[in-house]
Amino acid sequence: RPVCLCRRCCGAMATIGDLPEDVLVELLSLLPARDLLRACRPVCAQWRDVVDLTTLWKRKCQREGFYVQSLDRSVADWKVFYVLCKLKRNLIKNPRAEEKFKHWKLDKNEGDRWKIEDLPGPLGKELPDSEVHKYFVTSFGPCLKSQLISLQKEGYWNELMDEKRPEIVVKDWYAARFDCGCRYELRVRLLSENYIVLDEFCPEPVVIEQWSDAVWREISHTFSNYPAGVRYIWFQHGGQDTQFWAGWYGIRVTNSSITIGPQTLKANEDTI
Repeated sequence: RPVCLCRRCCGAMATIGDLPEDVLVELLSLLPARDLLRACRPVCAQWRDVVDLTTLWKRKCQREGFYVQSLDRSVADWKVFYVLCKLKRNLIKNPRAEEKFKHWKLDKNEGDRWKIEDLPGPLGKELPDSEVHKYFVTSFGPCLKSQLISLQKEGYWNELMDEKRPEIVVKDWYAARFDCGCRYELRVRLLSENYIVLDEFCPEPVVIEQWSDAVWREISHTFSNYPAGVRYIWFQHGGQDTQFWAGWYGIRVTNSSITIGPQTLKANEDTI
């Protein structure tokens, strides 16, 4: 219902604390999450309780397109769900070689060294994602490159990572050229503040024989229920050709991604 705050109708100016809860929820849900948690929640007990309401965070999710009705019974904490949806993006910088080798550390750069080529490349094929136009390609010597991601710098505070353990999803795309065999390697580590390895994804290297189909393939892995204390993510990939030809006949990689998102629970599962 409409709420009047003017002296003419009420005889005295009402305070925002006099507003009905549903109106206060609606007003506060318009504010950015950072302001809600850092500025509004400490104001008083009433505001703390309102900011903690599931209704408020569901409303923010609806307004920004994160809410789907089928999630109602699978989201354990709508506040955390909203924050993680808002933060979610690819944490790998320059994954598609559009900025040459910017943001990448070249750990190994042997043979004729890393190179960037345009899709589909010599004796190659297009990637399913039409927005990707370039890729990194290796040579006859070992070629590996990496990125170290600081979770705090990306907005993921320590308590969020330790208490909620949001899913960390890693994806990478790789392909060979038709006329040469090659080898692909991937290693991803979750690191502590002191760079101790807390969890790791290190699949067996993929060896592609000569005269392959040259199709781009995706590899993916989801970290969940990992130990507390994760502060960094280290991502490394690369490889080389297996026939030691001069030039750039080795594995091709592009469109790498690391995203952090909320865990959703299946019906009848315990909430976390």
